[in-house]
This record gives sequence, C-alpha cells and structure tokens, in this order.
Amino acid sequence: MTDSPAIPSFKALTDTRVRIKAVNIGANANDGHAPPYAQLLAAGDADVVGFEPNRAALAELDAQKGPCETYLPYAIGDGGRHTLNICFAPGMTSLLKPNPAVLKLFHAFSGWGEVLSTETLDTVRLDDIAETAGAELLKIDIQGGELMAMRHAEARLRDMLVIHTEVEFLPMYIDQPLFSDIDLFLRQHGFVFHKFEPTVSRTIAPMLVNNDIYAGMSQLLWADAIFVKDFTRLDRLTERQLLSMATIMHDCYRSFDLALRLLTEHDARAGTRLGATYLSRLQTLSAAKAA
Repeated sequence: MTDSPAIPSFKALTDTRVRIKAVNIGANANDGHAPPYAQLLAAGDADVVGFEPNRAALAELDAQKGPCETYLPYAIGDGGRHTLNICFAPGMTSLLKPNPAVLKLFHAFSGWGEVLSTETLDTVRLDDIAETAGAELLKIDIQGGELMAMRHAEARLRDMLVIHTEVEFLPMYIDQPLFSDIDLFLRQHGFVFHKFEPTVSRTIAPMLVNNDIYAGMSQLLWADAIFVKDFTRLDRLTERQLLSMATIMHDCYRSFDLALRLLTEHDARAGTRLGATYLSRLQTLSAAKAA
C-alpha cells in the first residue's frame, strides 16, 4: 500500500467519526509545512490548542485560525523564569545557549546561532493549563526545550496517545537533551518510538556539496520523531483511545499497519468489524492503483 495523498480519510474508510484533540507547542514552528493534524482540522474532526509566545507570530496565527483552533501566548516549560536567547536566525532562538563547538562544524550555523540579545521569559507548565486537558496528540518544537516541557506535563502525558517532537542527534545548544534522552523519558511513560518524519542532515565542514550549504550527506542533525502509546500493551487503552489512536495514525502519519492493529483490538472487545472493513477498502484502493 503506497503513501499517497489520495488515500481517503479514516472516517471514509471505516464509516466512523472520531474527534481528536491536539496540542501544538511552538505553533508557529512548522517551517512552512502543514501540521500533522491538518487533514483532521480541515474536516472539522480536530480541536487544536496551540502555544506561541512571540506576539507577532501569535497575531498571525489568530488571523488565520479556524473555529476549532485556540492559540495562547504562553511559553511552555517548567513554570520557572528563564533567559531567552534571541538568535540571528529566529528559528534558533531558544531558552538554551547555542553551542559554538558544534555549530562551527556545519556551514552557516555559527552565524545563524549568534545571540543578538536576551530577555527574561516566564514559562508555564502544560499540566497547569486547563485548556489542554484530554489532549490525545502533542506536537512540540521549541528548540531544545522539549524534554523540559514534557517533564512538567506528566498528567497530560497519561492521556496523550501520540507525541510528535523535534529531536536532535548532536547538541546544537549547550546541555541540550538529545533523541536518546527523550526516547528514554517517553519509554518510562508508556510510549515507544514509531518513526522519524522527516530527518535532516547537513554536510560536515569543510566539505560542500554542489556549493549548497543546505545539502546533506552523512550526518543527521535533527528530525521529527513520532512516539506512540506502547502498542504491545493495548490492554492499557480504552475502546475510545484505540479508535482515536487509529484515526491519528491513519490521517496524520499513514501508518496503516498500526491503525489496523488498533482496530483489530477494538473489534475483539466491541464485537465490531472495523478492522476488516478498513483492510478491505485499503486493499481495493491498492488494487485500483496497480491496475
């Protein structure tokens, strides 16, 4: 079965509508790409609570939002006061200090990571924000602050089914938690790593490929990592959670195999045949494309 934008929605394939609640921390940090829940949101099947402390970015989000979106001006963290390092490249602005020893190894990053100014910033714990209660999908991209935010969201993590987080493989910032740290933390809280979507590499200086500073070669620098509730222990999920997670995996990530596994578990409990319907319709689509 191929990954294709022509694949119908989970709702269309199963005749089952499930409304998803998503939280987006760093809501403006989508790099021009639609958030993973965009299809659900467009269909009116998702409610989104986003956070963006940058006033200009927040105003833009508010101007473009639909009726199912709420954006709040909080910086999510541990509830304490921190120093925000404002960098030459806005996408590198962080509560952590850029790491010159690593940045100099890759073209242009030293300039992008130059700290132009600092300001004091109060953070808010995700667990303390009532609007986020019951969220099932977490999208987070806050330049090295992801693990701190998740450590102070343990109550919310109990309800979360899928976490979509930026991770780094080298410390672009001083004392930055890396993929392995986030992986260990989330495994301790009932999640397993599912896949990267996508990965980003850069060429190590002084080599330059096709005179392009953005060209990658062998070194992965960062990725979006998808974690899911441990599907080897589906007994821990309710029937509603099984359907919600299947919806997210199909519509957001095209993880058809995991969606089917979740539906199979749901059918065994509820006496339904959603899994058989889902698989049959996917196979019909695949056969039509191959014809």
